[in-house]
Amino acid sequence: MEKKSNRIYLLEEAGVASALLKLGIPTMVGMLISALYNAIDAYFVGGLGMSQMGAVSVVFPIVQIIIGLGMMFGAGASSYISRLLGKGDNEQANKTASTALFSGLLVGAIIIIGIMVFLDPVLTSLGSTETILPYARAYARIYITGSIINVFTVMMNNLLTAQGATKFTMIAMLTGSIANVILDPIMIYGMDLGIEGAAIATVISLCINMILYIGYIARKKGVLRFSVKNISPSKTIYTEVLKIGIPVLLFQLLASAAMGTINTASKPYGDYAVAAMGAVTRIMTVVTYVVFGFLKGFQPFAGYNYGAKKFGRLKKSIKLCMAWSTVFCVIAAIILIIFANPIVSLFGTDAEMVGLAEKALRLNAILFITFGFQMVYASLYLAIGKSLVGSVLSLSRQGIFFFPLVIVLPHLFNLTGVIWVQPLADLFTTILTTIFALKINRTLSTEISREVD
Repeated sequence: MEKKSNRIYLLEEAGVASALLKLGIPTMVGMLISALYNAIDAYFVGGLGMSQMGAVSVVFPIVQIIIGLGMMFGAGASSYISRLLGKGDNEQANKTASTALFSGLLVGAIIIIGIMVFLDPVLTSLGSTETILPYARAYARIYITGSIINVFTVMMNNLLTAQGATKFTMIAMLTGSIANVILDPIMIYGMDLGIEGAAIATVISLCINMILYIGYIARKKGVLRFSVKNISPSKTIYTEVLKIGIPVLLFQLLASAAMGTINTASKPYGDYAVAAMGAVTRIMTVVTYVVFGFLKGFQPFAGYNYGAKKFGRLKKSIKLCMAWSTVFCVIAAIILIIFANPIVSLFGTDAEMVGLAEKALRLNAILFITFGFQMVYASLYLAIGKSLVGSVLSLSRQGIFFFPLVIVLPHLFNLTGVIWVQPLADLFTTILTTIFALKINRTLSTEISREVD
């Protein structure tokens, strides 16, 4: 009962700023480290050559899809488990955790096998040129096969966060990331394994992360108990998990598809274009994941207070999240614009690649200042149960607006059109978000005035 009262206190009575930080920071760290794994690989691979850098760019969307599977079962189960633990129903929480973990690994294994069977066509469809393909194949064979571990670690991050083990999840993820930084140069250059060394280093780092989680389970730490005996597939469990998890997966799929189509649109202009846009994608993924991860923590707070009709508390949380996320986005944009050249130069030294990536990064950074605004209201609408509007806002930036633009602009403006796709998608998403932001703010103001009356 103490855990329940602590959780309710955090959502209902704790200081708004303190509650948002406690809810948001663990999810933010988890998502940030997922993005950093791939950025670290790209940084060290950049020294091997342009085709190798292009290979990492091509494989990146596949990895994001696999991570999305882990997030679907992990985030979906986490939401349901939090509610079950709040009710004191530990038995159903244990069944949900074990069932989600087993199901995620099973589905992940099936998807990975399917990708490996059709690996060359998949890589070609994602932008591999004839010169990039051999390196992409070598990198993917190791990394994609080992990504079943990624599914496990992403799910465990979410499941342990649901029971409040946020400090351990951060330590586990950081340990794996640090190991990757150490192992990458050793494997790639010290052992002369090239791009395959990058994949091996990442898989070893994921294994270290996995061992820490398995140790946590074996020591029976925390509230949840993972066991084969607790695997209990049922309509209730899958419904509760998937109704939250599917939108998360869909977001991840669209983001991956967006990366793939940018690679494909860049492909006619040569390896340097694929490598350049891939570098920009990785850089922007890191900063967007900071905001997206933090606002995943905002969602349960918003949903609870909306349901409890604490509209004043909800509005204060919106203002704080808007302020914090916008300040971060502005600072990140300024850094990316001013230091665009040294940042993109981390991923390669080819003059054409650096020049294109520098221009594209600055364009992306300008409109990134609105990303926090976009995500606050997308998260808010989803949290209060208005899934249609929330889904439209979530999927606009790298879906609804992105895909028509990526089809049309390269045909009209060639490579210049490619680098304008994401900035224009951000612009249109910001306009759409403004319309729905004004609407929900009017509604909340009306409700607050009724409270006062």
